[in-house]
Amino acid sequence: MNRKHLQLIDSMIAYNAGDAKRVQHFIKVYQFASLIGAQEGLDADTLFVLETAAIVHDIGIRVSEQKYGSCDGKHQELEGPPEARKLLTSLGGYTPEQIERVCWLVGHHHTYKDIEGADYQILVEADFLVNIYEDAFSGPMIGNVRHRIFRTASGLRLLDTMYPAER
Repeated sequence: MNRKHLQLIDSMIAYNAGDAKRVQHFIKVYQFASLIGAQEGLDADTLFVLETAAIVHDIGIRVSEQKYGSCDGKHQELEGPPEARKLLTSLGGYTPEQIERVCWLVGHHHTYKDIEGADYQILVEADFLVNIYEDAFSGPMIGNVRHRIFRTASGLRLLDTMYPAER
């Protein structure tokens, strides 16, 4: 884990103070995204952007709940990018291109149609690996997600290993 990600994780823990479930969720998504990204051979900058996006991917939840009384995926995608931009800019050390890509990923991480880019694919897979467990998906739901969403060899291997009866 690099210094920037340590600082970002610390900031996100403070951002989600009092909400251990959200903190644990983004830590797990970050770890799965990092693992899959490394196993899939992402270049250093793409992996850095992916890991950054994984840490902040749900940053729009709090604002969505305040504004709409709901934290559904579309509201998260709408409210997340401005919050992510604000946090990354305040921390410094991110290029404008990195911030733009992270914000784009945050703004699309609940959109599962026309997934393009290894960072996008892996972020979605990592989020699903965690959500399947946290939301207690049924066997048929897992099979559907496997068929519709998962594309990377590493993500498929993790999914099949973690949920072997659902293949």
